[in-house]
Amino acid sequence: MVTVKQLPREEYWLPGHAACPGCPASLGLRMLGKALEGRFVLVVPAGCTTVIQGMYPKTPSRVPLLNIAFAASAAAATGLRAALELRGIDVPVVVWAGDGGTVDIGLQALSGAAERNEDILYICYDNEAYQNTGIQRSGATPPGAWTTTTPLGKRERRKVAPLIVAAHRVPYVATASIAYPLDFVEKVRKAVSKRGFKYIHLHAPCPTGWRFPPSETVEIGRLAVETGAWVLYEIEDGVLRLTGRSASLLDPARRKPLEEYLKRQGRFAHLFRPENEQLLELLKMDIQENWEAIRSALERGGRIL
Repeated sequence: MVTVKQLPREEYWLPGHAACPGCPASLGLRMLGKALEGRFVLVVPAGCTTVIQGMYPKTPSRVPLLNIAFAASAAAATGLRAALELRGIDVPVVVWAGDGGTVDIGLQALSGAAERNEDILYICYDNEAYQNTGIQRSGATPPGAWTTTTPLGKRERRKVAPLIVAAHRVPYVATASIAYPLDFVEKVRKAVSKRGFKYIHLHAPCPTGWRFPPSETVEIGRLAVETGAWVLYEIEDGVLRLTGRSASLLDPARRKPLEEYLKRQGRFAHLFRPENEQLLELLKMDIQENWEAIRSALERGGRIL
């Protein structure tokens, strides 16, 4: 188990950038830098991070960074990996993309790279909407959530991106949360120790789009895990296991009430009106069926296929 004292004191994502107060993406980038001790190359499609990194030549990033179009991050990382190998440079190539650039616009390139088992690490920081362009819904937005394009609450269920990627039979898939940074660091280090395609889906509560105070980002992320709304697990060579705090939460009686998580966010405030009872039930069903899929896999020895 990694401890805080074992992390490098050096910072690879510097302060003074353009992120919103309490931004989870900048927290995640800071931990990513410490996990790999600055020895990696970043590929960043359009999204919040494009804004945070600033305009050349001024940037908070202390690692090489390639900006790329929304749909092309996995393909660009594939080419970059090949170019580095030709030059005899062995450093991890890491895609850092939001949920819109991953589960929607970038899904085709992601699937292609996973199917070819390209030797890259793809990290999706999931803030559950297109936050920097005006808080529009994405395929990862949970049912019932307010966004500017779902003002009455989203009616559809969300894509389960980690399981979609795992179905490509890649060596490593994991979920993580910015509220559990050491768990995230361990998974990043394990991922880059493997050859082939690796994917980490990082839950990233957004104060701006989710409508909670910026000082509560980590607390909201922790509540997501403790209530079971977000589950921490990893899938190695097709075998799933629960990790960290989620390892003891398979029994729903051990989880905190979901309402403790929902009532802290303005995007879910409408769910507690009587006329929106069905939307609240849809959200609960989405979460429960996710857990049932995990339980079913564990009963098969963790095999997901």
